[in-house]
Amino acid sequence: MTSEKQRVTLYHDLKVLEIESLDSGFYWLRLNPPDWSWQPGQFLMLRPREWSSDPFLPRPFSIADLDGQALSLFWHVVGKGTRKMSHLRSGDRVRVWGPLGRGFYFEPNMPTLLLAGGMGLAPFIGLIRHHPHPENLELIFGHREDLSSYPLEELSKRILTWSLQDRTPKDLARLEKAVRVKIQGYSGDGQILACGPRPFLSMVSRLSRENGARTQICMETAMACGHGVCLGCSVQGAEGRIYQACVDGPVFSAEQLALDQE
Repeated sequence: MTSEKQRVTLYHDLKVLEIESLDSGFYWLRLNPPDWSWQPGQFLMLRPREWSSDPFLPRPFSIADLDGQALSLFWHVVGKGTRKMSHLRSGDRVRVWGPLGRGFYFEPNMPTLLLAGGMGLAPFIGLIRHHPHPENLELIFGHREDLSSYPLEELSKRILTWSLQDRTPKDLARLEKAVRVKIQGYSGDGQILACGPRPFLSMVSRLSRENGARTQICMETAMACGHGVCLGCSVQGAEGRIYQACVDGPVFSAEQLALDQE
């Protein structure tokens, strides 16, 4: 699969097919599917049609899945915008534009380690569902909320998964040990794809560098436009470079970034 930049941004007014509430403020949002070609790791910008000036800006979401049935987003209430989104109902209209950014590049025939922290699971859902050789995939999932908040049960029926809760310093030490062992195992003939909060990705970046692993990192960062204009998603790169996550990423090779130097 390729991760070439998406050259054409498509705008659509889509209808809400279903909104499903899970535990602890987690939601599935399913929209009627646009005619897009996408790669896991790409994202979209979304703004419900009923929003006026508060909130004004759209919200970025990883594309969790897209098939002939629905465009699916998996998200968590973290602020005003996502809280208002939880009130969407079937039949409501939303404006979306995408797919945006660079997705993951991976060889389906190569052993692949997926490293997800919290909502960093979202871009891997469609990848796992549609991967032609799921036996080549393994997932380590670090999470704070209970597992019932995430679709891990579904994914674990398709690939080998490990879940570790990371609420305490002892939990975090256990998670880092597990990630280190797996990165060491995949550093020879495998590939590693990671997504999650900044401390999690910094750990992955450091361990990947120490072990010479081929690792790609999908950045979670605030975005306001999705086109590289507002400069709100700047990411510090190696050797002093500055990237815009929305157009240069959100997927980068670990060597491009300076996460483990922060």
